[in-house]
This record gives sequence, structure tokens and C-alpha cells, in this order.
Amino acid sequence: QVQLVESGGGLVQAGGSLRLSCAASASISNINTMGWYRQAPGKLREWVAISISGGTTNYADSVQGRFTISRDNTKNTVYLQMNSLKPEDTAVYYCNARGYLSNLYRTYWGQGTQVTVSS
Repeated sequence: QVQLVESGGGLVQAGGSLRLSCAASASISNINTMGWYRQAPGKLREWVAISISGGTTNYADSVQGRFTISRDNTKNTVYLQMNSLKPEDTAVYYCNARGYLSNLYRTYWGQGTQVTVSS
């Protein structure tokens, strides 16, 4: 069963923009943090951005100033607005959320969405 579903990935030219969405299942409650990670072939999974309940956000240095994470708590959804995309941003992007599924508190992951930035 999938608790988080990413969407919005695709192919874009360098300098372009994409907006990723990640919808958490309504069955996940009391979500604390939601975040984005990415992994390119042959590379380690890399943290990109995090949104903490209360409004705190943080970004990896590589995306600072270009990416923006936001949340719509009414929809249990986190977004990643990606501007000024570079070829090195090409990766599978994953979202996660920390919360409760029934009475089990853990980090839940989505299946990923592919982002490809061409030169």
C-alpha cells in the first residue's frame, strides 16, 4: 500500500521550472515533518528540503535560492517548486512524512517521480 504519492515530474530544459506534489494518505495523522529527497543513478540519496510543523523550512545548499518547499495541511500535501533547474538536478525525487498510521509512528516514503533536466 502506498501512503505517499508524488507527481509533477517530467522533462524540462535547463533554466525551466517544475512543481512537484506529494499527497499523503488521509490515514496518516499528526504529520510533523515532510521533506523531499532525490537520487540520481550511481549517486547516494540526497536530502533536498524539509518542512517542519510551525513553518520552519530548510534546504540543501545545492538548491538554496532555487527551490521552495510548501505545505497545504488541508490536503495533507507537500510541494516542491523548482526554478532555474540545472542538469545536475536530474534525479528521482522522493517525498516523505513523519506521522502516525493508526498507532505506528514512523517515516513514510513515496515511490518517487522522475525529474530530467536537459542541456
